[in-house]
Amino acid sequence: MKARAVFLDRDGVINRALEHAHKPYPPTSLAEFEILPEVLPACQKLKAAGYLLVVATNQPDVGRGTLAQEVVETIHSHMIAKLPIDRVEVCYHPGKGESDCDCRKPKPGMLLRAAQALQIDLAQSWMVGDRWRDVDCGHAARCRTIFIDRGYAEELKQKPDFSARHLGEATDIILNHQSH
Repeated sequence: MKARAVFLDRDGVINRALEHAHKPYPPTSLAEFEILPEVLPACQKLKAAGYLLVVATNQPDVGRGTLAQEVVETIHSHMIAKLPIDRVEVCYHPGKGESDCDCRKPKPGMLLRAAQALQIDLAQSWMVGDRWRDVDCGHAARCRTIFIDRGYAEELKQKPDFSARHLGEATDIILNHQSH
């Protein structure tokens, strides 16, 4: 039997995104990385319900040369030490037309890689994110989607299956809509 997973975007879902002009930005140091208060209990509930937890995050600042990969890896080591995360998938490509990869959300490459490595049934899995790219990525991978609405100055391109205010609320939605 294949596993079920909840794919989580990082910035704005797990940790507080830095906001400038109603747009989210990633932390640039471990000191700026703040795990949101509802995240640990939400992750614990999802793990207890049998879900694998996979973080799928675009980190284009590395590819653009404005953030060191070591900083991102330090943040991820800290995150893994604090939360019951099974796997972290990262796209370091710069985007903005400068890269053509299969992993940068909204493309589903990170989810597909994790699904193959961990034997995940994507149809029984969820993608939770706070940007249109996350929703589109989840749809492309054939997962159910939950949009965390942080009120950014950004339009969704596809309708998510559900919307929530934070990961705690998203977790309740997932647990109330499990397929048995």
